Amino acid sequence: MNTVAATQSKSDCNARLRLAHLGMGLAVSAAVAFAALVEPAHAETTKSQAFLVAKQATSAPAGASQMCTTFQWACAVSKGAAPVTKAQLTAIKKINSKINRRVNEVSDAKQYGREEYWALPTSRGGDCEDFALLKKRELMKAGIAGQNLLIATVLDNRRRAHAVLVLRTASGDYVLDNLTNKIKHWDSTGYVFLRLQNANAPSQWTAVLSIASKRA
Repeated sequence: MNTVAATQSKSDCNARLRLAHLGMGLAVSAAVAFAALVEPAHAETTKSQAFLVAKQATSAPAGASQMCTTFQWACAVSKGAAPVTKAQLTAIKKINSKINRRVNEVSDAKQYGREEYWALPTSRGGDCEDFALLKKRELMKAGIAGQNLLIATVLDNRRRAHAVLVLRTASGDYVLDNLTNKIKHWDSTGYVFLRLQNANAPSQWTAVLSIASKRA
């Protein structure tokens, strides 16, 4: 993909998600302000947590309000779901890298003529949340329970709005990101985590407002 086009697509995704985050109100504003204030020293004062913890219920991100209607599987919960196995982790890595490699980044504005539209990537490509949706679908096909695959909205290392897929394992939460093929523990991403699908009811969203203690 053309480098300039890819950069522009990321910028478009960032701009639209940034507007969406504003809807979380003062809680998100406080979290972002807190991140800016404590960032120089927070690696020494913040204890690493294995899992992202829900602070309170919140509204769905802009563009995701119809996600469960359009893609029912994206909000499905599997009964008797088993923990992610080592064999599955190998498949997860392959699927994550394959999607990152094969899907081009293109903004919703260019594809659909609208600022925010959560969908699966088309033949032209998709933006950050489209990558996350496709990864969730393909990993569910590979046998990973839906409640272990949670879409999250974050602020990336440059504090730009972004979306990723969180893989919940017995040892903690890990991040599948279209900006890197590396699957990192959430606390090693350097991201500020804002919203996360509710693992018990993925049609609902929670505010996590968690800051990774380690810069990527």
